[in-house]
Amino acid sequence: MQTSKISIFGKRYDKEILLTAILLVSPLIIGLTVFYFIPMLQSVYYSFTEWGRFGGSKFIGIENFKRLVQDQSVWRALKNTVTYALFTVPIGSFISILIATLLNSKIKGQGIYRVIYFLPAVTMTSAIGMIWRWMYNSQYGIINQILAMVGISGPNWLTDSNFAMISLIIVGIWASLGQSIVLYLAALQGISRAFYEAAVIDGANPFEKFFNITLPLITPTIFFNLLTSLISSLQVYDLIMLMYMKTNPALEEVQSLAYLFYQQSFVFNDKGYGAAISVVLLILTLIVTAVQFKFQDKWVHY
Repeated sequence: MQTSKISIFGKRYDKEILLTAILLVSPLIIGLTVFYFIPMLQSVYYSFTEWGRFGGSKFIGIENFKRLVQDQSVWRALKNTVTYALFTVPIGSFISILIATLLNSKIKGQGIYRVIYFLPAVTMTSAIGMIWRWMYNSQYGIINQILAMVGISGPNWLTDSNFAMISLIIVGIWASLGQSIVLYLAALQGISRAFYEAAVIDGANPFEKFFNITLPLITPTIFFNLLTSLISSLQVYDLIMLMYMKTNPALEEVQSLAYLFYQQSFVFNDKGYGAAISVVLLILTLIVTAVQFKFQDKWVHY
């Protein structure tokens, strides 16, 4: 019995198999369309409009983007966003690889350590923000109390402009460790022991085995983790919202593009301008993602 074929972009597919595949992925496609693609297109359209205080909008062209270019708060938020991403992603990845390598070795209490390091990944962001805000408290926070024991006067971590971004970066790194460690641990366990046995026969030391075998073989996982972590860090909002009060004098030092979008859209009710900020964030994310894919062939080994 000959089955019917369907030609797509010059390739022929079995009709029944193709329809089955479309049926299986249709829930995902519908979900992405309704909750991602349509809102994204609406935001792009709204960025060219001006909204009234009581609803209604009118098309104003690129006026929001002209205003955006001249707005110093946008440039400051862009700088904060990039700074946060450039520090949290590389440092977080390095620490994650180091911890995953240690957890992959034969140590006592291996299972307990894995659970402890994975806890941040299953902890709600609201809980993380509240706990760290308490720990950073300049009067009764545990961090300053520990510093006081060794004779160091701790700073105002959240309200001092010199430490506000550092404090946010530390929390961002800690919160991202759990998921990254699990990914790297899975990649490490997928490496055949034969490679290491052959390296031992050749007289390789642990450092040579790590840099010549382990690191090259987990580069696909490193690339995936860097890509997803960078996209997530560019969209940082919740930690800032939970850790820094609106009256915080150092808020401008940590305010991100996503936080500025929230302020303009829902606090100042300037939805058109807020949509323009979200479009800038979208363009920045697309550029960063494209650059990563462009240069992956130079260091990722599949």
